Amino acid sequence: MKVFVTGGGGFLGQAIVRQLVQRGDTVISYSRQPYPALAALGVEHRQGDLAEPHHLTAAMKDCEAVIHVAAKAGIWGPFEAFYGANVTGTENVLAACRYLGIQRLVYTSSPSVVHPGEGGLEGVDESVPYPTHFEAPYPQTKAEAEQKVLQANSGRLATVALRPHLIWGPGDPHFVPRLVARARAGRLRLVGKEDPLIDTVYVENAAEAHLLALDRLQPGSAIAGKAYFITQGDPLPISGFVNAILAAADLPPVTRRVPVRLAYLVGAAMESVWRGFKLSGEPLMTRFMAHQLSTPHWYDISAARRELDYSPRVSFEAGMQLLKQSLQK
Repeated sequence: MKVFVTGGGGFLGQAIVRQLVQRGDTVISYSRQPYPALAALGVEHRQGDLAEPHHLTAAMKDCEAVIHVAAKAGIWGPFEAFYGANVTGTENVLAACRYLGIQRLVYTSSPSVVHPGEGGLEGVDESVPYPTHFEAPYPQTKAEAEQKVLQANSGRLATVALRPHLIWGPGDPHFVPRLVARARAGRLRLVGKEDPLIDTVYVENAAEAHLLALDRLQPGSAIAGKAYFITQGDPLPISGFVNAILAAADLPPVTRRVPVRLAYLVGAAMESVWRGFKLSGEPLMTRFMAHQLSTPHWYDISAARRELDYSPRVSFEAGMQLLKQSLQK
């Protein structure tokens, strides 16, 4: 099969591409810059931007399926930038699929599309509705993009959305390095007195879920038009997850905590300062982050197990061991 992968050079994208290549698929990676790691796999790179519909359509020509991973992630930034990458970019991918007659589209979404901000989500399944209010551009634009993808499902184009939560593993360029850097600088704190349960997913497990969805997706199939939570299926206290990563980096556990209310007020203040002075980079805390760190968010993955035959092959413990080995190189 010839598969077109947007964002193939990213953390999750590279894992998906590797697994596709390993099983014998032909892969076309689409991103704004080439990646030597993909070239070493023999993957063809087609350079471009999701905001360029004509270029995107030309790049997708002759492909049989699309895995749309590319997105603008983060806790801070102009709404327009998130909207352009996540919503308009997804609209362009959908339009190109229709024009070219591509029948299968797997979309990488996020559980944050249903996170209500205040309060948590405990053991919910995919029936939980989208919230009416979002505290950050990322979940808001990903929610709109996911809805467009699922609404595009038809007899000519089958679509499915996967919601991997808190992806981690060797090669992570974002979450793990930031966490480790803050710990080394003495700026890492847990939020609140409670220790809420959260779900995570090892990167190779998240990637495999995309291949499982791709193989089962076609117009009229049981998974077409649906969204699926993808996790390890084993929620754990947030302190346990954070301290496991710190242990992998040979750092002591974090024990200091700040009250939820204080974290929220600091986040709101930092947002105002960053917005008012147009500062670059991300604030150390935002309201969205304060809620994410102080509320439970774990999900029922029964649907993914049943309909995708998804089962996390790499356990949490095995994944942490692989992460430790990579951090010590």
